[in-house]
Amino acid sequence: MTVSPLFPGFDGLMTLSRREGVDIRPTLLRVLTDLYVQAPSHSEEEARQFIELTSRLIDQVDDATRAAVRARLAIYPGTPPQIMNKLGLTPAGHDPRAPAAFGSPAQPQAEPPGEAPLRIMSHLSMQPQDAAEISEMFFGTGPGERALILHDLPQTPLKASARIPAHRAAQAVETLEMAAFAADIENFTLELREALILPAQMAEQVVNDPGGEPLACACKALDMPSVVFQRVLLFLKPEVGCSVNTVYRLSRLYDRLSERSALIMLAAWRGSAMVATRAKYQPALYDDERHRVRTAPGQARPSQQPGAGVVVLNGWKNPGR
Repeated sequence: MTVSPLFPGFDGLMTLSRREGVDIRPTLLRVLTDLYVQAPSHSEEEARQFIELTSRLIDQVDDATRAAVRARLAIYPGTPPQIMNKLGLTPAGHDPRAPAAFGSPAQPQAEPPGEAPLRIMSHLSMQPQDAAEISEMFFGTGPGERALILHDLPQTPLKASARIPAHRAAQAVETLEMAAFAADIENFTLELREALILPAQMAEQVVNDPGGEPLACACKALDMPSVVFQRVLLFLKPEVGCSVNTVYRLSRLYDRLSERSALIMLAAWRGSAMVATRAKYQPALYDDERHRVRTAPGQARPSQQPGAGVVVLNGWKNPGR
């Protein structure tokens, strides 16, 4: 079955859900529902696919998941009648304050870019010190500003890193996916570090970042398919895989993230590591040894040198001998 862009990679997730010992159908149903209600309107093909996919899952999930999905669709004006009947909903159950079906809600005013995106846009080069500042600002901001930064990076003259060779990237994607299935964060971090040529500390910061945006950049730099990235989100960390909002947010971010933005962030992480290395190993200057040597206290020279008061005369004899 061909899946519309509204549900990218969903067939792969359905295949995964049928594997023995892996039951992600509740999560799939929640993600599918959230994806559907986010859009104000849908084409006939999208509605048909939603009905087909949701009908299969509703009968296979637990009561708690079914109740949560029912609550979301009860207030959504575009819920297909077939799904309403399956969930025991009626048109009267819809929230009267909800906008008309297939209507266009008022668009919220775009927030002006924050200080961090503006400061990053002002850089015209990718010197190591600039890279360190960009990396620090990116890790220090919240999801909203990070999304703005990644959206605007392609329009900047910042120099991006070279692409990872295709054969190496494909090998890394396969290894990362297997490590994610096993929830093996240690080997996942090690493979990401080697594939992207990152220091250990930076690779750990990328993987362990609670927001998930650095991980999305790292995977995009490897040209990881969207469906594989979704599986990484679902299995690598339980706290992320169990959060429908987080999986949905990062999946949408990943689909919109450009390769150039990811490679620019990779260049910033590498440059930041160079600054840390330079700070650790300062170059030696010609007079460093003179400044480093401990100054020894000067020894006072005796006022009278040994033997200065002895007069030796030829043929002199000690009296009394």
